[in-house]
Amino acid sequence: MLSDKQLAFIGSGIMAEAMIKGLLRQQLIAPERMMAAGPRPERGQALAEQYGVRWTTSNREAVQDCDVVVLSVKPQIMPHVLPELRGVIGAQALVLSIAAGIPIRVISDGLAHVAVVRAMPNTPAQIGEGITVWTATPQVTDEQLEQTESILGALGEVVRVDDENYLDMATALSGTGPAYVLLFMEAMIDAGVHLGFSRRIAQKLVLQTMRGTVEYARQSPRHPSTLRNEVTSPGGTSAEALYHMEKGGLRTVVSRAIWAAYQRSVALGGGKVSPRLAGRSPEDA
Repeated sequence: MLSDKQLAFIGSGIMAEAMIKGLLRQQLIAPERMMAAGPRPERGQALAEQYGVRWTTSNREAVQDCDVVVLSVKPQIMPHVLPELRGVIGAQALVLSIAAGIPIRVISDGLAHVAVVRAMPNTPAQIGEGITVWTATPQVTDEQLEQTESILGALGEVVRVDDENYLDMATALSGTGPAYVLLFMEAMIDAGVHLGFSRRIAQKLVLQTMRGTVEYARQSPRHPSTLRNEVTSPGGTSAEALYHMEKGGLRTVVSRAIWAAYQRSVALGGGKVSPRLAGRSPEDA
């Protein structure tokens, strides 16, 4: 679906590199058919040397005659990029945005372009283990839908939704999720050091515990609460630790944090909280 296409990445940061790397790893497109655009020549040169892609500092040059344009800039940069590219992207091209919080309406109106996909990947995409939630406008063709699946599939698993409101929810849950997991890992490592382990050993214990537990949960058909109960003996160490986590309001803190991330995602795009969630608070969960 992509071997004869031209791709342009507007924004050549970490996620753009993850997509380039994933597409090349799966041999979906030749490197010379991809163009990375960004303001820093040294970044473009580094991508060209490592992956063989073309590069430019001109966004308008990058999208010329492109079949797929990936908007991989930060949300705060989008208001500057959209006017610059308005009327330049070919009418038959697909525009794929991975900018958090920016709704399709803003992208479509800003570019005067109707075939738009909005997606929310996460950082494990850098090693092909991410998950991306995406949606598309009705004007996106069946062929372009397949192209989107191929591009995003190079980052890991994909979930397509019909309601764009789910993109802001996904931003808060899976898009920002790695930060929550990493903070919890950091807290566990620090606790291990406090107990007396060296930081190296504490980190090894925590990383493998997290990795093994996630894989155990993935392979089990049972709910995580059932799996947790199985390792929580009455009066045991797990029960004691979990008591203090619950007493400290761990669930509420996590829920409030994800709710705040959701509200921030909505605010970045100048939108409103989904009507289904209006009037609710994290405690309602």
